[in-house]
Order: sequence, then structure tokens, then C-alpha cells
Amino acid sequence: MGIHIGFIGCGKMGQAILTGLLSKRNIDKSLLRVSAKTETTLSKVKEIFGVQTTTNNRDIGKWADILVIAVKPNLHKEIIEEIRTEISPNTIVVTIAAGITLQFLEQSFGMPVKAVRAMPNTPSLVGEGMTVLSFHDLVLKGEREQVSNIFGSLGQVEVFPEQLMNSVPAISGSSPAYVYMMIEALADGAVKQGIARDKAYRMSAQAVLGAAKMVLETELHPGVLKDQVCTPGGATIEAVEALEKTGFRASILSAMESCTEKVIKLTENQ
Repeated sequence: MGIHIGFIGCGKMGQAILTGLLSKRNIDKSLLRVSAKTETTLSKVKEIFGVQTTTNNRDIGKWADILVIAVKPNLHKEIIEEIRTEISPNTIVVTIAAGITLQFLEQSFGMPVKAVRAMPNTPSLVGEGMTVLSFHDLVLKGEREQVSNIFGSLGQVEVFPEQLMNSVPAISGSSPAYVYMMIEALADGAVKQGIARDKAYRMSAQAVLGAAKMVLETELHPGVLKDQVCTPGGATIEAVEALEKTGFRASILSAMESCTEKVIKLTENQ
């Protein structure tokens, strides 16, 4: 990959992408550049990754073939106003912020732009991310592959039409929080029964990791895998019954609906 990849902003997710590119894609550091507001951030990025840094966003906009805007949603308009005359018609502009639409990007730049919406999640920080991409029609097949390759260094990638992007946070963006709550609850239950806290967290996290891997690698329906654990008259089916009685599935569905409603509001407010 001999393309220039520039980052405006480089918080946790930006740094996760840099980590993936350098460790899994073996990108030459000279092909990566970062701009940020503070010297503190830039010093940290330079120390960890050894890439060129600057406080000048215009320089990054002019230099990059693929430009990743890795700042909060409310800062996009300001950043775009600063760089919009610097990018070329062939620059691929990627946003990783929730609620920023392809239409918003095009309107903000005031011209047709090769725009990409990317929604990575926090497990990207450990190389087990799920990123969903949505491409503007101007982004060519080869360019789509380049962007997919970048986010593939963080884990798995799916491509969705933009009308489905508001549903993505509920299932992959925000859902790690639901899983963390489940791991914490499992650990609390274990501690209540006398298991040490550190062992309880490790055991519950490994159970979730193993269960997820079973779904991905066997490609069996989750219900089939659940049935395989539930022996007739056994303890697991008793636990499953208790979860059903207390609305376990309904709680997840309700949480997802609330999440999507909030994302829609954020999108409408851009």
C-alpha cells in the first residue's frame, strides 16, 4: 500500500488504526502523518508510532490520499472549513464519528467528495474490532478495497448501504458496553458464591470470548449452540428459564432501540 494516509485528530481510535497499519499491514511510517490541536497529543503519537506530526491541518489535507477525520462530530464543520480548499478531487475523506452523514460531508466541503463513513468499535483497540463502512458512489472499487484494508487491520469489516448506518451502533458500536455489563454481572454472581474477584472477571470474560468464537467459527445458529449446553433437567436450562422470566432478551432489544433512536437524533442535529 503506497498511498499517503493522513489523520486529523488522533485519539484512541486514531491510534488504534495506526497500530493496526504498522503492526498488521507493515505500512512504511513515511506514508503516515498526523495533525492534532495539542503538542501533548502529537508528542505522544510521535513517541509511540514514530510518524511525522504537525499542528497544521491544511498540510495533512493537501498531502493525504486517504484522509481520516478522527475528531468529535461537533468539530467536523470547523475542520472541513479549514481544509476544504486543500484536498484534491481524488482525496478519499473518511469520518469515524457517529452521526456524520455522507451528505453532511459533501455539503460541508461544498463540492462532490469521495466520502466514507466508518464505524469502528472499541475492541478495535485490541485488534478484535468490527467496523462497518458506507461509501459515497464516487468512491471507486479499488479505493473501497484500500479503505477496507485499513480498517481490516483492526478486525472484521462489513460494508452497508448508508440507510442502515444508524442501526450499526446498537449492534456493534455500543454493544460492547452491554457485554461488559454482562461480564461484570457474571463476576458479581461468582464473587457472591465465594470466587475471588480477579478470577471471576477472567472466567466470565473468557466464557464470553469463547462463546463468541463458537458462533463465528462453527457458523451454527446461536440457538443451536445454546441448546447444546442445555442438558435435559440440567442447571443451564434452569438458568435460561430465569433469564427469560426476567426479560433478558427484551432488555437487549429495548436497549438497542433506545440506542438507535439516540443515533437518529444525533444525525438529525448535524
